Amino acid sequence: MGISMRDMKAYVAVIIVQSSIAGMFLLIKASLSSGTKPCVFVVYRLGFAALILTPAALFFKSKESLPLTWRALCKIFVVSTYGLALSFNLNFAGLDYTSATFNSAMANLMPPLVFMMAVCLRIETLGIRELGGKAKVAGSILGFCGAMAFTFYKGPPLYSSSAHHSDHKNNTTTTTTKQDWIKGSFLSISSQVFYSLWITMQASLQKQYPGKLRLISLQCAFGCLIAAVYGVFMERNLSSWKLGWDIRLLSATYSGVAATGMGYLLQAWVIEKKGPVFSANFGPLTLIISAFFSAIFLKETLHWGSILGGVLLVGGLYSFLWGKNHEPQNKALQISDPAKEEVHLQTIVTSTPSIEQKAKDTNNICPLSIMGN
Repeated sequence: MGISMRDMKAYVAVIIVQSSIAGMFLLIKASLSSGTKPCVFVVYRLGFAALILTPAALFFKSKESLPLTWRALCKIFVVSTYGLALSFNLNFAGLDYTSATFNSAMANLMPPLVFMMAVCLRIETLGIRELGGKAKVAGSILGFCGAMAFTFYKGPPLYSSSAHHSDHKNNTTTTTTKQDWIKGSFLSISSQVFYSLWITMQASLQKQYPGKLRLISLQCAFGCLIAAVYGVFMERNLSSWKLGWDIRLLSATYSGVAATGMGYLLQAWVIEKKGPVFSANFGPLTLIISAFFSAIFLKETLHWGSILGGVLLVGGLYSFLWGKNHEPQNKALQISDPAKEEVHLQTIVTSTPSIEQKAKDTNNICPLSIMGN
């Protein structure tokens, strides 16, 4: 039986989304290598994202939006501080020490991290006695093992075209390079922790401030403001803030407008049509694309340690998604409070509405993982 046109459009759309995220990592790495400061890049990325998302939020105005209270405003400000400004700064600082391939791989840690936080906050149940629960736990463990393998085990190069030259060139800097790689790895993993906590908190925010597209645009604006204050404090050289017609402008514009802004809307459509698990299944595609083009354009050498870590991360992700997709069908009936059901379904995998509660317009979908921390 052939694939329908509707399914074909969803496949094409999700491939475009994952390719755009991979392209973002490659451009950011190239920009950082050219001298762009991570704290400066965060400001421009969040600024461009806010500029593209705000008009969309006004256009897709939600009927369920309520007046924003000062308490909710303060909560949004705090969540934006650690979820966007802090996590993005940590992530880009880590990328400066590691590689685009490593950053793409670490993104696969997000679903297990969100799951663990949801369990700790009593939003999600562990269900260790059920097959689905065991698969989720096993997937989470595999994912963290993959992250550790990526960080601490390099192994021999996958191909040896420049191995002898590289070994001869870096004999005196191996220790420093390894220390920098470990430092960057922990920065990237820390950013995923804060980003996952941000995603976990979105369900609570959405209850206080319905209108998900406007909520994320407001958080991008707050995050940009906070990142700007931090960036000015850390980087006072005016030349570092200037954007010319070079890789800095291209990477900042692409990351904010294409990968975050337009990618957000396209991801929203995919999740509305096919559900969050369908979208998350294509996450490893970003890793494959990043690894391939990093080797070609950024001259990064792949090592067997990266292959081992990538296999464990991807295997852990699919184990987790399989367990999530095979939870007992009557589990929803055990949740008496509809708000709890919404929280439970929105915070895992992509922090979006469930397939059963698909929104009828784009503004009711919140695919926060598209921000591509």
